[in-house]
Amino acid sequence: MSAFKVSALRELTEQQTRFAPPARRQEQVGRAERLVAEIDPGKQYPYQWVCFKLTEYRSDAHPDLLIPGPLLRHDLALFARRVERSIPAVPAEQVVEPMLTLEQVSERFRVSTKTIGRWRLRGLTARRMKVAGRSQLGFPTAAVERFVAEHPNLVSRGAKFSHLSEGEKDEILKAARDMRAAGLCLTEATRRIAAGLGRSTESVRTTIKSHDRAHPAHALYPAAGRLTNTDKDAIYEAKRQMDLTRVTANHTGDTVNTLATRFGRTRSSMYRVVNEVRARELIARPVDYIDSPEFADEGRDAEFLAEMPGKAEFDAKLLSMRPPKDVPPQMAHLYEWPLLTKDQEQHLFRKMNYLKHKLRKLGEAVDPARARVSELRQAEQLREGVKAVRDVLINCNQRLVYNNAKKHLASGLENIDDLVSDGNLSLMRAVEKFDYSRGNKFSTYATWAIIKNFARSIPDEKTHKQRYMTGHDEVFEAKADVRTDEQEVLAVADAAKARVSKLLDHLDPRTREVIRMRVGLDGSREMTLEQIGQHFGITKERVRQINVRGMKQLREWAAKENGDGV
Repeated sequence: MSAFKVSALRELTEQQTRFAPPARRQEQVGRAERLVAEIDPGKQYPYQWVCFKLTEYRSDAHPDLLIPGPLLRHDLALFARRVERSIPAVPAEQVVEPMLTLEQVSERFRVSTKTIGRWRLRGLTARRMKVAGRSQLGFPTAAVERFVAEHPNLVSRGAKFSHLSEGEKDEILKAARDMRAAGLCLTEATRRIAAGLGRSTESVRTTIKSHDRAHPAHALYPAAGRLTNTDKDAIYEAKRQMDLTRVTANHTGDTVNTLATRFGRTRSSMYRVVNEVRARELIARPVDYIDSPEFADEGRDAEFLAEMPGKAEFDAKLLSMRPPKDVPPQMAHLYEWPLLTKDQEQHLFRKMNYLKHKLRKLGEAVDPARARVSELRQAEQLREGVKAVRDVLINCNQRLVYNNAKKHLASGLENIDDLVSDGNLSLMRAVEKFDYSRGNKFSTYATWAIIKNFARSIPDEKTHKQRYMTGHDEVFEAKADVRTDEQEVLAVADAAKARVSKLLDHLDPRTREVIRMRVGLDGSREMTLEQIGQHFGITKERVRQINVRGMKQLREWAAKENGDGV
């Protein structure tokens, strides 16, 4: 409020403070204060009209100047204050109308002098008068009563920001200490205390913060500092686990409030952190795809995202699929999906890569720290779309893996599960790398990738078996214990558990968790592939592959430990 927004009004103010008689200036102050209340922020006002309303003089200056309502209200209030300060103070004995001092108005309405200063900008009239030889503000009683009648909400709200007594401050701090002990965050504690004492939340918060700055060793709510990426990841993971618990255990409650209490933050900061980490996962994560010039044509968006040709016939086949009789039961799921036609295959690969293209463009346009919920929802839908198309392509081509695995059984690797697991990983990579625009059949490309992987992995497996031959895997195929001494049995069981736990430490966290769930370690019940897949948000085939690979790694580590101990 220290600078004029309109230079013409600044010039007018300087003219009046220098040349107008004091009595005229006093009249102009009253006119300006009344005019402020008449201004409509949605309108514009001619300068010459404003000048006449203030001075009763029709000026020829600035004939084309129109002043927006908000700027005019600002400068009129400043005009009144500048002109009022230039008027010599009148001795209190010469003032005819009843007046109140600044302190009397402050005490009467239980507000601070700063609040009264803000009221003056809203139209509260003041006069300078000389009391005991000193100049000070005086407020006409009639003007004060008129202001209160016109702004009842403003006056009552201002009372909530009045100065707190020492007793009131102690009461606030005591309540805050109790609420902190009960686990409430600063925001919630402030809200409850303000409601209980009839004070503004800002007054309560300022009191608590002032105490904490003055007594850092005994701070009620110490400054939390800036969150690191590690802190943000921890908050996001806690939110995800709590949401999962609510779904599986049918719990109710506000997870955001719980998080805010646990981490000593506000609800709004919890939302910001969760959205930022979610944005990093959904948007900022790199997206690799096979680009195509046709993706630049946005007019073909509906064509690229449409259902694949022959979708009805495909769905009908899906319901009637049966595995061949010579297929082992554990491989029957590979034949649950029909083969794709060339047109269907081309459409799905184009759709998957186009969805990735849109996701890449979205990630380049969005700042994760400022991502909107709508953008996160869009990114989530794009990733779900990519996953759905990818799963169809993988499921429809899994029999390629089994057919090629059967051909390589004679090469010395007798476990068909290991071959199929390795082959499925090659199939997944092939789906990601296949360039549909070249017009080649995917089955040719995938078969080449699977065979190439077998050519590399089978010799490695042979070498490993020859190097670490032990005759049996002691940890996973232990013989029954025939001893009857209970203490010895418990000791052996504890030793076995310790060794298994040690071996599990070699695995990555997800593989370790999959094996624990599948086998039922730590006293938990065994879970099916489908249940584990739902827990991690992946397919049951992917769970089976992770389990097979993890067990294979455990056997290798067990063999190494046995070899090292010889």
